[in-house]
Amino acid sequence: MTHPARTLALFISDLHLQASHPRTLEAFLRFLDERAVHADALYLLGDIFEYWAGDDDLATPFNAGVAAALHRLADGGVKVYWMAGNRDFLAGQAFADAAGLTLLAEPHVADFAGTRVALVHGDAQCTGDLKYMAFRAQVREPAWQTQFLAMPLAQRKSIIAGLREGSRSAHKEKSYDIMDVAPDAVAALHAQTGADVILHGHTHRPALHVDGDRRRYVLPDWEFDEEPVRGGWIAIDADGRITRHGLDGTVL
Repeated sequence: MTHPARTLALFISDLHLQASHPRTLEAFLRFLDERAVHADALYLLGDIFEYWAGDDDLATPFNAGVAAALHRLADGGVKVYWMAGNRDFLAGQAFADAAGLTLLAEPHVADFAGTRVALVHGDAQCTGDLKYMAFRAQVREPAWQTQFLAMPLAQRKSIIAGLREGSRSAHKEKSYDIMDVAPDAVAALHAQTGADVILHGHTHRPALHVDGDRRRYVLPDWEFDEEPVRGGWIAIDADGRITRHGLDGTVL
């Protein structure tokens, strides 16, 4: 009797979880209970939350509930890994402890059944967007983060709301290409990591890009509260086979 290959790892990103989108949260919780529980590891590659104002926001029931769900998965034996996105890069060790997960630096390189894979969120490779890259460099500075996190939580949330509105307005003025990863940045990441496979999210443009022996997999974003409904994940099995999956789990 032939058994399906064991799932070594599942990868998701860009869920943008928020209290105003309950169906997306429900889909995520189903994914944890029905899919992730059967994997050796789950990798969360950024923008899992719509925003993260600081680990003291764990007092918010919505955030605490998501952390608890991840901790239950980890308690069941699944290793859970977290990589910061451009929306939730302020998640720190207190959040990691509450969620039972391990924080990863970017890029993270891992070997899956002999396949060397570089994991990134993807925003650092959008080098054509000069204004965003300058902003990213600023907010990733430890000094900036220390100063920001010293502000009252309500003030931080107000600032973040303004930044999100500004981001939405800016996106309307930017071209398709400038908001995608740059080919030279992708080539540099291949050279830096020695990986033949890159896996990332951020752009909300799920695809498989093949360049000779090199592959780049782009994760989809998740949205169950607005049209069009979308989502999915990427899996690596014990044979090193990488597959892209749609909402119902079918291989794309």
